[in-house]
Amino acid sequence: MLTSLITNGIQTLFPIFRLKYHIYSMANNPGNSKYKHHQVQYIEFLSEDINRAKEFYSNSFGWKFTDYGPDYTAFGGDHVDGGFAKGKPVKGSVLVVLYSDNLEATKEKVVAAGGTIVKDVFTFPGGKRFQFADPDGYELAVWTVE
Repeated sequence: MLTSLITNGIQTLFPIFRLKYHIYSMANNPGNSKYKHHQVQYIEFLSEDINRAKEFYSNSFGWKFTDYGPDYTAFGGDHVDGGFAKGKPVKGSVLVVLYSDNLEATKEKVVAAGGTIVKDVFTFPGGKRFQFADPDGYELAVWTVE
């Protein structure tokens, strides 16, 4: 009980310890099938406005967030987790691709939430997708099976 009180107290006073404890406890749970050797498991973005990022991704995709202080928020998924750290976004060469059961409905939600379509829906062998920029300028894609 004393260990629990100390751990909870540290996590309350120092949010970064709460985040590290969360990641440590997830990674050290042998029953957690989310973790596969060499699989992408966590994606981290930078955002100058974390609340704006949370609002955009909540409204577009229904993501839920856990705040770890004013400069970090995390989201979880069945297979991949991620977060947003306070900072200036830098365009990169990695394209994050999300899956949708209803591509047109997802596209409408992205636009309604403030996203910009940078490549409209196109087909490729086995599916179709579109690409968009979020309010920070990150380019992502959404695909579906054709």
